[in-house]
Amino acid sequence: MNYRIILDEKVLSNFIEWLPELEKDECYYIVLLGRNKYIRNLKDISNVPNIKSDKQQLARFVCNKKSMRNRIKQLECEIGEYYTRDHDPMPQEALALYITVNPRSYTKATKDAIKMLADYLTEKYNGYRLDQDVLSCVQKACSRKVFLDLDFDNVDLESTLAQVSLFINMDAVSTIKTRGGFHLLIELLKIKSEFKKFWYQKINSLPGVDVRGDNLIPVPGCTQGMFMPYFV
Repeated sequence: MNYRIILDEKVLSNFIEWLPELEKDECYYIVLLGRNKYIRNLKDISNVPNIKSDKQQLARFVCNKKSMRNRIKQLECEIGEYYTRDHDPMPQEALALYITVNPRSYTKATKDAIKMLADYLTEKYNGYRLDQDVLSCVQKACSRKVFLDLDFDNVDLESTLAQVSLFINMDAVSTIKTRGGFHLLIELLKIKSEFKKFWYQKINSLPGVDVRGDNLIPVPGCTQGMFMPYFV
């Protein structure tokens, strides 16, 4: 048996189509995590493994829209090939796939990587992993902020959206339902002029806002602790 990363091909395809088109030096950053909070209370798994941190990185890569689905599919290896730091098999229930919906810049990442490599050359090798460190440079190198992400937890979706509609034109808002709540992705260039002065302050002050900014979000159509995120 293999791990399941893609739970609904159509939902994933629609999400990929929705993503902004990339420019020449841009890419998307995707990471597969094993999350302790998704298996902490499971009773149907014998010998539930201990994931020492809540977010254990299992795999990550960069890609464009054309290759995204295939790259995600390649993550569906045999069960047991992902494992905890204690080398226990990672259960399917712990897996969650995330993406940066704002494109990343190879140009910015290259500049940051050159500075990092110059620092490395002045010191003795201390155990760094060059491939992983360069990927971290890409992760941090936001090319342009198409979206501002607001992550809501433990509040009602419908009533929150009703409040949000008072402060912004809703054609600028995309909503993704997740396992623990929902994400509002605000497309900044679509915000109408009459809302620009106050929309952020008003929405950011609503109950349940947990994280805001340029975040990693769960990938619609893929697993998030066996829950499938989707567009509302």
